[in-house]
Amino acid sequence: MACYWSRVFPIYLLLVIAAAAAAVVVVVVRVFSCCGSPPPPLPQPFTVALVPSDIVRRLRTQQSTSPLPRRPALDQPYRAVLPDAATKKKKNNESARERGNGDGSGGNDLDAVERDLARARGAIRRAVSRRRGNAFSAFPALHGEHVPLPNVYRNPAAFLQSYAEMENRFKVFVYEEGEPPLAHHGPCKNIYTTEGRFIETLESMTQQSATGVRTWDPRRAHAFFLPFSVTEMVQFIYLPLSYDHRPLQRFVADYVDVVASKHPFWNRTGGADHFMLSCHDWGPHASRGHPELYTNSIRALCNANTTEGFQPAKDVSIPEINLLTGDIPHQLLSPPPDLPARRFLAFFAGGLHGPIRPLLLQHWKGRDPDRLPVYEYLPKGLDYYHFMLHSRFCLCPSGHEVASPRIVEAIYAECVPVVISEGYALPFADVLRWEAFSVSVAVGDIPRLREVLEQIPAAEVESLREGVRAVKRHFVFNHPPKRFDVFNMILHSVWLRRLNLKLGH
Repeated sequence: MACYWSRVFPIYLLLVIAAAAAAVVVVVVRVFSCCGSPPPPLPQPFTVALVPSDIVRRLRTQQSTSPLPRRPALDQPYRAVLPDAATKKKKNNESARERGNGDGSGGNDLDAVERDLARARGAIRRAVSRRRGNAFSAFPALHGEHVPLPNVYRNPAAFLQSYAEMENRFKVFVYEEGEPPLAHHGPCKNIYTTEGRFIETLESMTQQSATGVRTWDPRRAHAFFLPFSVTEMVQFIYLPLSYDHRPLQRFVADYVDVVASKHPFWNRTGGADHFMLSCHDWGPHASRGHPELYTNSIRALCNANTTEGFQPAKDVSIPEINLLTGDIPHQLLSPPPDLPARRFLAFFAGGLHGPIRPLLLQHWKGRDPDRLPVYEYLPKGLDYYHFMLHSRFCLCPSGHEVASPRIVEAIYAECVPVVISEGYALPFADVLRWEAFSVSVAVGDIPRLREVLEQIPAAEVESLREGVRAVKRHFVFNHPPKRFDVFNMILHSVWLRRLNLKLGH
């Protein structure tokens, strides 16, 4: 017997050590903050070789042991139920009839939500009517906070009242299905910062908070967030250099199928009150994985290209923000120089990406370095942000896709952005008058770029810079979020799309 145990005990000991190590890996992956260091390398089952069906099986078998906060007690507690095959078939066959009905599919709750939205619409209309014909200078405050420069907004009265209604009413339900890193997690320290910071901010909201947009009662929700990260999909399930979007599309399709099977909310509206968010170039391609998501749902995208299916009336354009350290570069935190100290007319430095930049570099690279410095790559020893801070205009041509992080960098530097793009739906354009703080130059006008910019009088340049200063707060991330910052402006854009929908009866 002693000999037997001497042989077996080491095996048991190794098994115990292996189990403990696996538990540590799971805990580390779950709790890693996207705004801290990048997540550690994943164990082998999460490599590119993982087929989407494996992910779906894990999603379908996930139980309520998630570390996320528990839902509050309700009169009739909400529980996600995965229906049997017969029930699912019946719901698929009768989905059109069931949408909006009070038959267990959430129709009565939807009607209550719609009544709440109708009250918000009425309040906005009354605010606009009261302000019609009045001077912008007399515009009232929102909870003691004045509009710094009302002419940068398309309709200041509508915007402020809509924003106030959003703060008082808007509730978003975040689905708990899925596991990091493909869901509930995103990058916060690179060009995809917007994607990670938005997901992280929503996920970090606690149930104990008395205020906040997130709700744990989906019956109160005006919108439903699908918290997957296209950027993380590209990192973990995309085959490098294959340019094959199908693994991303299969994951998106399977994720939507799971939440549609476990919850009644997708099927009652065909996903019209649901939204996704992605700052990766392939966000639009991933959304094509599910027809209803692509056609009906609100897609918040950095790559907001109207020539590739982006619909400004339904979808949301979000700014591309590149924060390599997670914070605004220190050079842009000091008060920027005034206009007389900006000796450069315009500035650009960047690689030959896409069809527009080669034209810009062909005509202007090295042509007038003392007045209009244009570089493919900035020479060693020169500071990128120094040029921005000492230029009147910052050139923001599209690269491979329409969005450019230079637009936000220019705003931080109080340098007037010059947008050179085709088909780009600019962020928050339903609220902001981009012509009040930026210049748009057609691709065909690149050869005469200096002439176009020199014709803008100094007084108008200063007016544009005032507009840049006024909108800067709308493009800044704060932790925790602050009123009118970029997180809340994205939410407000989703809120506006939801206001424009009338669902149910």
